[in-house]
Amino acid sequence: MRKPYVLLLSLIGLFLGLTAVPARAADNGSWSVYPVASKVAARPYFYLSADPGQTLTDKVAVANKTGKPLTFRLYAADAYNTARDGGFAVRTLKERMRGVGAWARPARSRVTVPGHKTVTVPFTLRVPRGAEPGDHPGAIVALDERVDPGSGKLALGVQRAVGARVYLRVGGPTLTGISVEQVRLSHHQPLVPGFGDSTATIGYTLRNTGNVTLDPKVELKARGLFGRTLLDRDLKGIPSELLPGQSVRLTETWHGAPQLDRGDITLTASAQDTRQSASASFFALPWLLVGLVFVAGVVTGVLLVRARRGRARRSAPVRRSPRAAPTPSRPRSSPSARR
Repeated sequence: MRKPYVLLLSLIGLFLGLTAVPARAADNGSWSVYPVASKVAARPYFYLSADPGQTLTDKVAVANKTGKPLTFRLYAADAYNTARDGGFAVRTLKERMRGVGAWARPARSRVTVPGHKTVTVPFTLRVPRGAEPGDHPGAIVALDERVDPGSGKLALGVQRAVGARVYLRVGGPTLTGISVEQVRLSHHQPLVPGFGDSTATIGYTLRNTGNVTLDPKVELKARGLFGRTLLDRDLKGIPSELLPGQSVRLTETWHGAPQLDRGDITLTASAQDTRQSASASFFALPWLLVGLVFVAGVVTGVLLVRARRGRARRSAPVRRSPRAAPTPSRPRSSPSARR
């Protein structure tokens, strides 16, 4: 019986920048990918700008850090934000490309790099005449097509890839826009009020509605009854690069949330001359205490009803039985009447 097989693509190299290799290359320990340095200075990433209809050319370097030759599939890919934490990631080779992944073409689709050597590959980026203005992030990716077999009942085949980021801006009007959507709050309270921590989880979606990359900041405020300020802080864990058209679902834990209160929370996102807020109401109750009060109220109500019925029976007037009608007596005849 064949084991189930799952293929995982590792693109960890996209997120790493090591000073041991030129130009802060994306690196996974076995190979690295980076822009070829210009005459002026090294470049950490590809920073390109073009107008619709313009063609650009550049070069990417692929360095083999092992002692054996390695063969890579070289391709361009679009970038996106991961749904889990908003990290910078790129599309796989089989996914549909709409930006850099569709417009850039390396001069060689496959390249073999000898051990401890570097190969430079030119690429061409043709921006369509109808390309939308704004930012179009992507990457030039070197994919090792070999699959590392896994072990166990579920075999995990792993393919590794490393990519050099491409930040392309197409000329034209730029628009910054951000929105906060689907704000939700859920409480986690101790069964017995005062015995344990009360926390709340706040979930929300952060969306880039413009056409440029944003570095957003999010502020959380919570107010209780009578406008009391319960919480006021800047949130952490916000993606530093929220790409155009992308959204990410984030959560924030509120320790020490109220156990008995009514109010609202407000999330305000801001970035580069754009600002937007969204709110949600909450009603905090110690449900065990509420349940006990409800049960006590029901029991008390039943006892009161029974007591009222008992008093009503005792105070009701006793109905007297009607007197019996006297039986008419027959007149006794006199002796003279008998004669």
